[in-house]
Amino acid sequence: MGEFADSALTRPYDRIFRLIQKRVADKIKLPVEIQLWGNRTYRLGKGEPAVQILVKDRHGLAALRDLDEVKICEAYMAGNLDVAGDMLGFASLRGLLRDHHPLHTLWRRIAPLFVGRVQTDRRAIAGHYDFSNEFYLKFMDPTRCYSQAVFEHDDESLEAAQHRKLDFAIDACRLKPGDHVLDVGGGWGRFTEHAGRRGIHVTSLTISEQSEAFLTDLIKRLQLPCRVLNQDFWEHTSPYPYDAIVILGVMEHLPDYPAVLRHLQRLLKPGGRVYLDASAYREKYSKPTFVSRYIFPGDHAYFCLHAFLAEVAKSELEVLEVHNDRHNYFLTCKIWAENLEDARDEIVSRWGEMLYRRFRLYLWGSAHAFLSHGMDAYRVVLELPYDSVSSSDAYGEHMDMVGLA
Repeated sequence: MGEFADSALTRPYDRIFRLIQKRVADKIKLPVEIQLWGNRTYRLGKGEPAVQILVKDRHGLAALRDLDEVKICEAYMAGNLDVAGDMLGFASLRGLLRDHHPLHTLWRRIAPLFVGRVQTDRRAIAGHYDFSNEFYLKFMDPTRCYSQAVFEHDDESLEAAQHRKLDFAIDACRLKPGDHVLDVGGGWGRFTEHAGRRGIHVTSLTISEQSEAFLTDLIKRLQLPCRVLNQDFWEHTSPYPYDAIVILGVMEHLPDYPAVLRHLQRLLKPGGRVYLDASAYREKYSKPTFVSRYIFPGDHAYFCLHAFLAEVAKSELEVLEVHNDRHNYFLTCKIWAENLEDARDEIVSRWGEMLYRRFRLYLWGSAHAFLSHGMDAYRVVLELPYDSVSSSDAYGEHMDMVGLA
């Protein structure tokens, strides 16, 4: 199944590639061409190569020889390797690689115990979100939503699909003008703007300085009935219970589900609803080392639906709706990745080649994970019943404060 070209010229490297070939022989399904400096070429698989891996130097060759996922990603980001051809196909090669880094995995789990959850969250959010706002807006659509859209059909524009998701969140929470909603993780303010233009009062939480600056300007410029607080979800309290809480693409940063649900109950009024959406995985703390080192550091964990619903069942909250958005998130990530490719020259000139390559790996890798069913995505709607003990207490306290009880 493997084919070697120009063997007389490649004899010093044949042993390495025979070793690679032996390791992947039973797994490789996509024809790949590996080209070394000096035009030395090897092929794996049958047919015309769909992916070409260009090895620039011995550092790139060493990463490839080990078949270690994070080493290959690091070599690509550093420019020791390059990739041409089908990026979804390249992402599919992850199944051939190993990713066993137990010390890194252990530290990621226990760091909040030593550093503190709030401080860990702030460092992790800064590690991902505190690049220039303009960088993110280069690959997101004008709606500025950083979680899955809801498509009516595969050829629909991302902007239209994101508007549908925002409308769904507002309708699911039964929000109307004058209502107060908490937006956990304000991002680039699209929910704040979408709801605020309808006369809904939004309190938007963020712990990203870039996000806070963007939201502050947006609210002032559009004269929205909203506010932004640089405050962690765990630290937030309110003098009044909210009509609803929305959590768009932030549950991955809130893995302590019992604590999350208790806090939601404290913040909601009787009959209040929660809308959340998230990328998901069946094993809660399973995450590629590349993602945990270079994309989402800290206590980030993909949303685990069955674990979350098990905790909801122990709480006073009720599940109203669950929607599987795996295909929607594939389409979303694919469009983001294509937008990133289109903006390559400007991104590289303004923020550097390494940042472009880091997000190129991340967005195409995510798209393939959703396409191959390696990852899931969900929208979930919850409600706190009118007869809930915690909601009744909170609501009674609020009525006392405003003199209506």
